[in-house]
Amino acid sequence: MLIALTGATGYVGSRILRKLLRREHEVRALVRRPDRAGPLEDLGVQLVAGDLADKGALAALVAGAAAVVHLVGIIVESRGQTFEAVHVAGTQALLAAGRDAGVRVVVHMSALGARPAVSATRYYQTKWKAEEAVRASGIPHAILRPSLIAGPGNAALKTIVDMIRLSPVVPVIGNGRYELQPVWIEDVAEAFALAVERTDLRGTFDVAGPERLTYHQLLDRLETALGVRRRRVPVPVGIVRFAAAAGAALPNLAPITSDQLQMLLEGNTTDRNALETPFGVQPRPFALVAEEICAPYAARATVAS
Repeated sequence: MLIALTGATGYVGSRILRKLLRREHEVRALVRRPDRAGPLEDLGVQLVAGDLADKGALAALVAGAAAVVHLVGIIVESRGQTFEAVHVAGTQALLAAGRDAGVRVVVHMSALGARPAVSATRYYQTKWKAEEAVRASGIPHAILRPSLIAGPGNAALKTIVDMIRLSPVVPVIGNGRYELQPVWIEDVAEAFALAVERTDLRGTFDVAGPERLTYHQLLDRLETALGVRRRRVPVPVGIVRFAAAAGAALPNLAPITSDQLQMLLEGNTTDRNALETPFGVQPRPFALVAEEICAPYAARATVAS
């Protein structure tokens, strides 16, 4: 099957791309800089130069494709890359191209927590608008809403691992009782491949790990994988909120936006995890994922507690 793919060079997209190729699909990828995408060509991937604002590139991307896998998204806005432009307008443009080309299925990556509520962050609101565009497109579709996607290469988890490795104390925002449900990146890639291939997997699905973990429990798993224990220091939410609004970083804490802080504190879990049913994937426990993430560093985490 020829699959048109956006976001192929990203953290998640690169894993999904390799999963699709291993399952003997042909892949055509939209890339902004083909001169920097040589490794994709080496894998036999067809490259189309352009972005989601380029109608000609989108038409070339989807021409003759049976399926579209749409992964492009941003976490932080920048000049010319707003949530509305990327998540909403970009998705609408891709869907229009896919509809004109007669693609048979769209598999779209949303986010666990996407909703239209006024109280939701703009990230979640625009993810919801993109979902609504997919649902209204008239194209058979699967919308996947992953929780925190965990694995080597996740920048947020790498920052936490580095804090644990290199500092005798680890800051915890607030009480650390907010819950996450991290899902292994390979489980996410498997779910996307299955959604492309199986016509019974149509609709909107939450995709998460097998267990809810408080932030403290997540730190426990990472410390165990590194073979260390660190003292934890609570950082008042008000101080972090002020720093986020000012765009500043606190000691041992990377800069965090106000939206990211809100999403962290409200947690990210689901009671409707679709991985086991209907996808048939046994989700990997985070303790095992933590071992994989920490393996390159475990012997070097030597700062005394």
